[in-house]
Amino acid sequence: MKKIVVAFCMLASIVVFSQNKEKNPYRDVETNKGKFFFYWGWNRANYSTSDITFEGDGYKFSLENVKADDKPKPFGIYYFKPDELTIPQTNMRFGYYFHDNYYVTLGVDHMKYVMRNNQSVNYNGNLPVGSEIYTSSGSIINLDEDFLTFEHTDGLNYVNVEINRSDVVDEWIKLKTKNIDINLIEGFGVGVLYPKTNTKLLGKERYDEFHVSGYGISGHVGLNLTFFKHFFIQSNMKFGYIKMNDIRTTASSTDSAKQDFTFFENMYVFGYKFNL
Repeated sequence: MKKIVVAFCMLASIVVFSQNKEKNPYRDVETNKGKFFFYWGWNRANYSTSDITFEGDGYKFSLENVKADDKPKPFGIYYFKPDELTIPQTNMRFGYYFHDNYYVTLGVDHMKYVMRNNQSVNYNGNLPVGSEIYTSSGSIINLDEDFLTFEHTDGLNYVNVEINRSDVVDEWIKLKTKNIDINLIEGFGVGVLYPKTNTKLLGKERYDEFHVSGYGISGHVGLNLTFFKHFFIQSNMKFGYIKMNDIRTTASSTDSAKQDFTFFENMYVFGYKFNL
């Protein structure tokens, strides 16, 4: 997965810094420089396996190649209700065009990460006292709910800044479109992880509080359809790497976890472009 991310970033960098294409003589494309925009939408995410290390008073152990999934919700009214907007996996972003083709954004990728329970994994290190009953043979342990619940479900919040390039595709292929711009989007991002991690380890009291836990880097490509110069829908494919070295697992600051993994996110958003 990391090799795919590196290859993707190299390819995107070539596109980002390429020269402008010849303008379409059939269309008078309005300049973007000085404009702002906002978008909102939803995502699905996939994660690589991850080694997770847990540490506290009397124990320090690592679980190897742990599998996890996202947590999508069926489409419903909570997708639009202000007090329930964080129930689904969402994306929110503000942006500003400092150049006709380049813009900077600030936003949150609200993904969800759920460790699969009842998977058997290798472990190493010192398990907490009383946890030996969960080991099956040698260094294999079964991750049932009595032993461990581990979720970033409200959520795996990737708060990041991006630098992006946008090119009007119909200028390249000379489409005679009217009131519709087809744009290719590429960009890179960096930010912090601010998850609300739901953890329950060996019967200890459940912990679920927001905490800055690490950082992430990412790159993406997407397709944007803009209508009447202002309204747009957009789909992005994002690849990234997340490293969290300070995940809170209980109410005690002596208990913590750390992990790193790669992710692939596919998002669908709608937004509005405007001048102040």
